[in-house]
Amino acid sequence: MAKRITVAVDANGADLGPSEVAAGAAVAAARGTRVLIFGPAQEIGEVPDGVEVVDAPVSIAKASDSARAARSTPESSIVQAAKAVACGDADALVSGGSTGTALAAGLFNIRRAAGIYRPALAIPMPIPGSPALLLDVGANVEVRSEYLVQFAFMGVAFSRAVLGIACPRVGLLSNGSEPTKGTPLVIEAHNQLSTLMAGAPDLEFIGNIEGNDVTAGVADVVVMDGFTGNVTLKVMEGSLATMLKAIGDVSKGSLRDRAGGLLLAPGIRELRDELDPETTGGAYMLGLRRLGVVTHGRFTRRGFARAIELAERGVREDLVGRTHAALEAAGALRSSPSGDGSSVDA
Repeated sequence: MAKRITVAVDANGADLGPSEVAAGAAVAAARGTRVLIFGPAQEIGEVPDGVEVVDAPVSIAKASDSARAARSTPESSIVQAAKAVACGDADALVSGGSTGTALAAGLFNIRRAAGIYRPALAIPMPIPGSPALLLDVGANVEVRSEYLVQFAFMGVAFSRAVLGIACPRVGLLSNGSEPTKGTPLVIEAHNQLSTLMAGAPDLEFIGNIEGNDVTAGVADVVVMDGFTGNVTLKVMEGSLATMLKAIGDVSKGSLRDRAGGLLLAPGIRELRDELDPETTGGAYMLGLRRLGVVTHGRFTRRGFARAIELAERGVREDLVGRTHAALEAAGALRSSPSGDGSSVDA
């Protein structure tokens, strides 16, 4: 019988409140995942079998200095949830609060895996017919070329384990497809990736790609620094939302438009569901010793249930182990890690 996976969930910071997070946890528990919810028990209320509440009313989701808050507030819900993962009471972490505090709590408690420079936030974008994994989308505003190299191999492992892509195509986001295009950082990373991935039978480095290529299906993994990645992600999400709203508005216009809208309604609903960020579930924190998933704070119970499902699947597919193995096989691990793995820019 397969082991029952336990996911620790921080219920503070969600726009709709801890009770909405708990409702999502109940859905996940009904599907077989055990959930530990850290948040204000009074607001969460009664929970079904498979869900356990740890009373943790203190939130640091709005803290201006994430790293300081994570260090100085051990009683906060996100820190307690991260510690539960670190000590083995849970297998993965899910947080719907601040990305910065989730990263800080993860780094200080779960800690980086051996040989990892920095963790990355990775999100599979639901591009119809050709989903693409974007990383980093916000964990590291400033990077070095070796960080980008590690992100690439993290993305390769993720694509195989979660997306089922046997031979991922890796692209480096730049302002031109030529190897000499981009900042000195991007050019250096391109050279390193070209060398490390040359002749690899189970992946393909396609070189630099431009912004319009991200949604064109030319790459399965798109690598970038966290500043560029966060801007790219927000532009894509905003553009999709605007496009879907425009389609809906047009279908409510003239009598002919409304008639066409009725015919297109099933397809539009299907497309909207496919592109909805709640379907994606959130971004994975890759590079830690255990798995983490960071969701949008505005998610409903559906999005939180999906995030817990993604965390459970990542544990079951041994995403952490497979990511580390891919980095080791490529010779992309840091050769002599220093410190305790707890530094953070958040």
